Amino acid sequence: MGRGRHAHLLARAGFRTFGVDVKLDAVIDAAARTRGDGLLVRGWCADLTKIRLPAGFFDLVLVTRYLQRDLFPAIRETVKAGGIVVYETFTVNQRRLGFGPTSPDHLLEPGELRKLFETFEVMFYEEVDAPEAVARIVARRTRSS
Repeated sequence: MGRGRHAHLLARAGFRTFGVDVKLDAVIDAAARTRGDGLLVRGWCADLTKIRLPAGFFDLVLVTRYLQRDLFPAIRETVKAGGIVVYETFTVNQRRLGFGPTSPDHLLEPGELRKLFETFEVMFYEEVDAPEAVARIVARRTRSS
């Protein structure tokens, strides 16, 4: 969840909000920021490669500017049937722009994000190259996914 920018917005919009980050200071800062505005974000300091997210628990999962491919099965499984995933991160075309991530570990290949959610109902998908090269998806978990 980083410093909680998106968690804060979701809490402000009325969502019961949880945020996960491996860095304890980020979790503490995010929770304090929302408390200061009279909001609640439930922070969880965890390494999601070692601790599993609860299955079928969340109505909405939001991931921005982060890519860790081994987490995709957990992301797909933690969304309730009928729940939504909103995901945005950089593509390999970001390298051409001369700033941002450059490692292939942190850059999506063309069409990769869509394929990672191929069992979901894709409500929105795009890949753009400016002002940053990112792929974005909004996808609903169906009963059969």
